[in-house]
Amino acid sequence: MRPAREVLARLRELRAGDLPTHGGRTLAYVYDSGLSGVDELAAQAHALASSANGLDPTAFPSLRRLENDLVAATARLVGGTPSTVGAVTSGGTESCLLAVLAAREGRPDVAEPSIVLPSTAHAAFHKAAHLFRVRPVVVPVDPVTFRADPDAMAAAIDDTTVLVVAGAPSYAHGVIDPVAPIAAAAAARGVRTHVDACIGGWVLPYFRRLGRPVPEFGFGVEGVTSVSVDLHKYAYCPKGVSVLLHGDAELRRGHYFASADWPGYTMLNSTIQSTRSGGPLAAAWAVVQHLGDDGYLELARQTLAAVTAIADGIRSIDGLRLLAEPDSTLIALAAGDDSFDLFTVADEMRARGWYVQPQFAHGSSPVNLHLTVTAANRGGEAGFLADLAASVAAAREAGPVTVDENVAAFVAALDPDTLTGEQFEGLLTAAGMGGGAGLPDRMAGINALLGAATPALRERLLREFLGMLYRPD
Repeated sequence: MRPAREVLARLRELRAGDLPTHGGRTLAYVYDSGLSGVDELAAQAHALASSANGLDPTAFPSLRRLENDLVAATARLVGGTPSTVGAVTSGGTESCLLAVLAAREGRPDVAEPSIVLPSTAHAAFHKAAHLFRVRPVVVPVDPVTFRADPDAMAAAIDDTTVLVVAGAPSYAHGVIDPVAPIAAAAAARGVRTHVDACIGGWVLPYFRRLGRPVPEFGFGVEGVTSVSVDLHKYAYCPKGVSVLLHGDAELRRGHYFASADWPGYTMLNSTIQSTRSGGPLAAAWAVVQHLGDDGYLELARQTLAAVTAIADGIRSIDGLRLLAEPDSTLIALAAGDDSFDLFTVADEMRARGWYVQPQFAHGSSPVNLHLTVTAANRGGEAGFLADLAASVAAAREAGPVTVDENVAAFVAALDPDTLTGEQFEGLLTAAGMGGGAGLPDRMAGINALLGAATPALRERLLREFLGMLYRPD
């Protein structure tokens, strides 16, 4: 038996190589309130309930109480009514999956169902379409504002449509889709509307209370039938906890699963998971109870101030521009000219201790850098902006990133449907990652290479790369 202190020491050693999850220096993936004591409270609550199993709410009634409390708190924020019901899931992707599943199961008369998505809809909906064999109908968004086009969305609805999706906000650009006209068009055809408020659901209502003009996006909008809200985002709860809300119990029924036709216990699930640890549920409940309405209002105030300061600062940096005016907490910044490469800017920021997320060009959206701003960024805006300006200057001095002609030709010849392991190994070698070299410190060249690939090829390449990463030593 290995001593506990040695095990924990090894874990700390491994964690030292990760991106920081506190301090506001990782502007994607993590959400930091900046408050002391919140993590400790969540950890203690998690430990109290981690061995309880949400598979059977009659065996562990405490978990049922915690889940109902979280659903009720979420529903209050997004205009829920006494009829609103919900489920706590493992994260935003599971919430989106279940919204699609419930919509598909709610229309057994449709043999080949489809869902209508703006091109900015989260990839989770494409995953749902893949898993549940639902056809995605992707509708281009406004090329300037990046918001969904209500008329185009309405025109895409047909007799096979079981669900229409809108974002509040969309992840890539941080803008809120025009939910009201989209939901109205769907309702006129008897089709459900899901609002993906995984990011904005817990913070936008507080922004509205602070005087920021935020359009209605929840159940106060006629035609909205379901809303997803992640608590591990701006409720600042540990991962992974999300809430999927439905307007009433009938709408939710389609994602429940029961199986009695076997000799074991009758299996009954409210989500995709069967066994569910009570730990994340209890941790989220404890954080929500602790911070309370006043606490979340103050955190929203700090976040809004940080978003405003960072957006204003980006406008003043020569060579940068906002890709869209941020409606919420997400900022997408683009290059104002072609004298430098944003992938190099991301590398320079990483060297200065910041993580900003590169996003590839897609349709009318050019290469850009994504920033997820949280309350922890308040007070650090000046330092971030100074390093961003210095990174742009360094990138301009380095010049644009180019892909070697031979490597570009090799990539162009690859067929994503027939890509072999040997071809993938050859590409890694060409990119300087062969022989187990792993990821380089600077990713601009790799990102430029990936950016030159079609989305289908990029998907295949990254699946191969993922398979390479997850191999036991």
